[in-house]
Amino acid sequence: MKSTRILVAGIAVLATVGALAGCSSGPADSGGKTQLRVATFPPGADAAAYKAFADQEKQFEKEHPDIDIIGVEYEWKGPTFAVQLAGGSLPDVFTVPFTDTKTLLENGQLTDVTAAMKKLGYEDKFNPVILDGVTGSDGKIYGFPRQAYAMGLHYNRDLFTAAGLDPDEPPTTWDEIRADAKTIAAKTGKAGYAQMAANNTGGWQLTAATVARGARTQTDKEDGSATSTVDNDATKAALQFLHDVRWEDKAFGSKFDLDWGTINQEFAAGNLGMYTSGSDVYTALVRDFGMKPEQYGLAVVPVEGDDPGTLGGGDVAVISPKADQAKKDAAVTWIDWYYMQKLMDKDAAITDAKTLADSGQAVGTPLLPVLSREQYEQSLTWIEPYINVPRDQMTPFTDSIWDQTPVGEPKKKTQEVYALLDTVVQTVLTQKDADIDALLQKAQTDAQALLDQ
Repeated sequence: MKSTRILVAGIAVLATVGALAGCSSGPADSGGKTQLRVATFPPGADAAAYKAFADQEKQFEKEHPDIDIIGVEYEWKGPTFAVQLAGGSLPDVFTVPFTDTKTLLENGQLTDVTAAMKKLGYEDKFNPVILDGVTGSDGKIYGFPRQAYAMGLHYNRDLFTAAGLDPDEPPTTWDEIRADAKTIAAKTGKAGYAQMAANNTGGWQLTAATVARGARTQTDKEDGSATSTVDNDATKAALQFLHDVRWEDKAFGSKFDLDWGTINQEFAAGNLGMYTSGSDVYTALVRDFGMKPEQYGLAVVPVEGDDPGTLGGGDVAVISPKADQAKKDAAVTWIDWYYMQKLMDKDAAITDAKTLADSGQAVGTPLLPVLSREQYEQSLTWIEPYINVPRDQMTPFTDSIWDQTPVGEPKKKTQEVYALLDTVVQTVLTQKDADIDALLQKAQTDAQALLDQ
């Protein structure tokens, strides 16, 4: 078994901060309480999700009667963050992908939580590689890592069955994925395999496919700079795979601009056989997109080549720099209660799991630990009576993920390079005679220019 050290740096998640549809409105006169606006769910989350949050809100406010929690619909979108921050539309507490924390740190857009982290005794409990993602050049800590995941292969068990494939035996190589995708398309008329290609997610998933094939799209230098290595054989193979599924096998479907939200929507609607994304996406598929649990299957992404791995990611709970001291203090209390305690305290973990389960929310979605594997597996034993996700349909992932080497996302100009690679992916999917070598040569030049800025 390979090392289980998690080298994560985050994901490109589409989105925008939604309308301020709070779970509790909060009185105009707070009656001496500190009003704290906290991120909840993306617009479109089901009513059960909000019921679960309302129950948790009541539990928290009972323990902390001096704080009034106001839920705010929320999704992260890096390109509009500065506008939202300036306009005051961000919650006081929200989450940020690891890929964006370094940029926000450089811009002074996150709140220093070093003292709070030390006071709570968490500083030495996090995986140090993960904690590095929220540590500034000044050595201070600017957020609480709250969740990590590995890339997985998500598949529709119903489409596998309809195509005459065994849903308990998902593909374990890229050649098998291609063959099964072709079969699904031929037998069901649905897309057998699709991949994200827009809003930076095309570059994200192309990077994941590159890592799975044993290469990297960027290498770090000792002086802190980075070299683009986009133009490599593994990335070429990943693009050739997409070309062949799309043009040779006619198994990709007809949508070539899918991003995180739209590919989830297609998959939940039963229009897609397989795709790759973070292992934690099951919760959103059921909660936000209405997928039936019995349709879902999860396997590891196939790995091959000399140095393969699985791309990891995660996010961080952070505090708005516009929050005053009272709100910052309240925010730390909320983050500790809502995000952190359930990771390391048995009673908190059980309370959280029971509350979610009682409201029909997913409990037990496969993740990677931000602390240690031992702590994560211990927490699963605590909440076992409340686990309601179909983990028996996820064993091709949970039985094998620890044998794969976790790899973090590129550290420099991550989203900007992903945007460049979006264009490469879209071109391959929309132009049958696309010159993959030329596309990667140009992407290599453009990516290096970004890194050299």
